[in-house]
Amino acid sequence: MINKENQKAAVYKNKKEVIKQNNKNVNSKNEYLQNVIQNLQPSQELVKPKVENNENKENKLVVADNNKSVQTFPPRAGIKFKFNLFTSLCLIAIISIMVVITTFAIINENDIKIKKGVSIQGIDVSELTKEQAKEKVKQEFLDNLDNIIYFQYGENQYPIDFQQINVEFLLDKAIEDAYNIGRTGSFITKNIKVLTLPKHPENIQIGVSYDEVALEACILDMSSKLPDQVEQPSYYIEGKKLIITSGKIGKAADVEKTKEIVSNALNEKNYNGAIYDIPTYDKYPSLINLQEIHTNIYREVKDAYFTTEPRMVYPEEVGVDFADSFENVQAQIDSEKKSEYEVDLKYTQPNVTVDDLGMEAFPDELGTFATAYVNNANRTNNLKLASNKINGKVIMPGETFSYNSIVGERTISAGYKEAPIYVNGRVEDGLGGGICQVTTTLYNAVLFANLEIVERSNHMFLTSYAGGGRDATVAYGSIDFKFKNNRDYPIRVVSSVGNGYCTISIYGLHTDNDYEVKITTQKVGARTYKAYKNLYKNGELVSTELLSTDTYSKH
Repeated sequence: MINKENQKAAVYKNKKEVIKQNNKNVNSKNEYLQNVIQNLQPSQELVKPKVENNENKENKLVVADNNKSVQTFPPRAGIKFKFNLFTSLCLIAIISIMVVITTFAIINENDIKIKKGVSIQGIDVSELTKEQAKEKVKQEFLDNLDNIIYFQYGENQYPIDFQQINVEFLLDKAIEDAYNIGRTGSFITKNIKVLTLPKHPENIQIGVSYDEVALEACILDMSSKLPDQVEQPSYYIEGKKLIITSGKIGKAADVEKTKEIVSNALNEKNYNGAIYDIPTYDKYPSLINLQEIHTNIYREVKDAYFTTEPRMVYPEEVGVDFADSFENVQAQIDSEKKSEYEVDLKYTQPNVTVDDLGMEAFPDELGTFATAYVNNANRTNNLKLASNKINGKVIMPGETFSYNSIVGERTISAGYKEAPIYVNGRVEDGLGGGICQVTTTLYNAVLFANLEIVERSNHMFLTSYAGGGRDATVAYGSIDFKFKNNRDYPIRVVSSVGNGYCTISIYGLHTDNDYEVKITTQKVGARTYKAYKNLYKNGELVSTELLSTDTYSKH
């Protein structure tokens, strides 16, 4: 017979084993089903949930796994909810960004001010209108620039005034370029440009324009005033000898390099207070052209005469030729390398000269001018020598008068003496000092006679005997004064020095086409003058011609 207590213990043990086995089975099934749900394979089926009639019951998800029993689980409803929320947030963000971009683009498009981060010539013009930017740049930059560029050679300075070369700063274009930054290109390009400008600013340079032809003329004029001028071969007649000079090496301004300096200075706007050295080069004289000299000096003898119907003057011509043969003179020049040659001349005198005709051949005064001089013995001597050289000179229609050719080189043998002249910016005694006063007097007489000026240069400094724009200087072998008789009748130069005045008159024949001439000058800079020739007919102004724009150095 089995003990009751043992039976109870056995039953209790069996029940406990059963419960433990059941729990184990349940746990195994739960782990299995979780793995099935998480790692569902293509071979598995999703069974549509069976919806019962009872609305309060949840939908069930049925999973079949081969031959195993089928269980149902509630669906994952939270996934769909989370997906819809994320999509909505993304759409809201996109719409917000588009609204911000559109608003920024509209504001940018309608903004009439220059964008932030833009400057002109280093001056910030951000968020200014065109007019405001123009005024600011003008006041802070352009108004502070000099209107002269200075050059120097040795101790001398040579200014180039902006009015002479018509300098113009292109501020309006710079303003327009600054305004267009952030306004050109596609929609995206424009807005990206505006956004990046504060960190990557842009600086617009002001362009400049000028007259290159006028600049070259200024440089050539400056070059002609350098103290170390090249002397070209030349000649003059002294008594019965022809004096031929070989010329001398000199300095000349390098036009292209000087133009480059001016261009860079204007473009970079860095010339305030600067003085630039004139780039120069050695300029060699040409070879002596004896054939040309012979052609120019050779004359057949002719008597002077004039006619009244038609009224014409035919001046005498003294017969001139080499005393020796042309071949012998050429051989002399080829064999003897000298700075100066003397060639004997042979003259044949006419029987009747222009002086014999008398002033009745030149009945009308066409123009006259006088300048006062200081009674310095040596200077007065030089004035008289030069005056006598040109006195009585007759210039035929179409003929060009050359001062240096008529007056000749100023030498001791020619009778010239030491007198005050300008040398390297100072007043010093120099041979032939004073003869430029004769040139200046002649220049003004020629202007009043309304003759054509062929070549004329102003002095480096203002003279005491003529105002700015009214002077004319010469330097033998380099700077000449020339004018042309553009009338149909010969003219005669009458020159005299005495009683403290140098007086020169031009005589000829009046015609119905003559005008009353008035010369006016205008000071347009610190030391710059413009000279004008005004023609009147019956008291009425007919025309005004700009004669010259002259700039003088400071003493």
